[in-house]
Amino acid sequence: MNEILKAQFFVDDLSDDQKAKITDINNYIEKGLNDKSHSIAIIEGGAGTGKSVVLMELVRQYMTDKRYKTALVVNHPELYKAYRDIGEAIPNMNVKSILRPTALINDAQKNHKKYDVIFVDEAHLLYSKSEPYAHYRGQNQLTDLMSMAKVVVAVYDFDQVFQSKMYWDKELLFKTIGKDPYKVFDMDFQYRMVASDEQVAWMDDLSAEKPLKAFPNNSDFEFKVFDKAGDLFETIKKRNKEFGMSRVVATSGFPRIDGRHNVEMDTFSLPWDEWDPQRTPWAKREGSITQVGTIYTLQGFDLNYVGMIIGPSFGYDKKADTMTIIPEKYSHKEIFKKRKDIQFSQDEYKTFIANVLNVLMKRGKYGLYLTAYDPALRQRLMELDEDRK
Repeated sequence: MNEILKAQFFVDDLSDDQKAKITDINNYIEKGLNDKSHSIAIIEGGAGTGKSVVLMELVRQYMTDKRYKTALVVNHPELYKAYRDIGEAIPNMNVKSILRPTALINDAQKNHKKYDVIFVDEAHLLYSKSEPYAHYRGQNQLTDLMSMAKVVVAVYDFDQVFQSKMYWDKELLFKTIGKDPYKVFDMDFQYRMVASDEQVAWMDDLSAEKPLKAFPNNSDFEFKVFDKAGDLFETIKKRNKEFGMSRVVATSGFPRIDGRHNVEMDTFSLPWDEWDPQRTPWAKREGSITQVGTIYTLQGFDLNYVGMIIGPSFGYDKKADTMTIIPEKYSHKEIFKKRKDIQFSQDEYKTFIANVLNVLMKRGKYGLYLTAYDPALRQRLMELDEDRK
């Protein structure tokens, strides 16, 4: 197994909270396996709270036990590659049982397969509507998974919802579950970042368009605002050389220049990340230092340092002293696709965009470097950064 993947998804010294959650979920799974009804265990928590570590401990227990018919699904191409890689290194693991949800659903329905336990990571990425283009013709992937398993164990973070076709909130989740038994297991400790609670709250407040304030200076987490994206990139390259796993990321909205759709700002110009069928996930490839990461390659992965370029779809309101979200400048149109069963408001679309920023800022364990395309926003962030020194 890739040592970097092993360090992220398997922890030798689990916290007492993680051990307690695993015990509680185990008890719930055992109860569900003996009941007649289908049941679901919901592991809920924000970015970096150790949800995947808990899930993988459960996966290792059940998916290596021949008494159970099991599967692990994730609707994220890069995480799917990571889990296949991990699975090959776990004794007695059947890697063929690690699938994308559409593949599992289509195969199970065609061949009348049933499961004891299906594990779902990043369940907020399950389709909640038909998506024929992606070969999914059902109406809700969670409904389908629950119909073919005694127990579903699903990881949800409602603050990582970015697209209408993968829209989830608690109301829709519980409506989908219906009368089937369920239990929510909350994960509320921060395990990824060495940042303090106040520093994490600062990131949440920025994304939520709350009044700006200086980044708290009360932990070993490194934070700096840059005037130039080029300088930010030079620092990220230095951190990558020193510690590895350091990348530049950005939100959508950068204009095309001379036919190029790169992320371009001052002296900085790099192409967006590219999906690659090779086995190594984008976040773990050294060559990705010369590309700009997005949620499509980084969601679910840890980095050491993140260089965050806040794109053109974010501005600054001087009167309110807040960052603002400008949906019409967000160029990734997947976010705005209509659906027949749900009508989204402008504020809900803004929440999708804010969630993208929030998740990307929280990829780094040890540090966050920040700059903004909008000059007024960048200037205000720099002023606040100077004030805390």
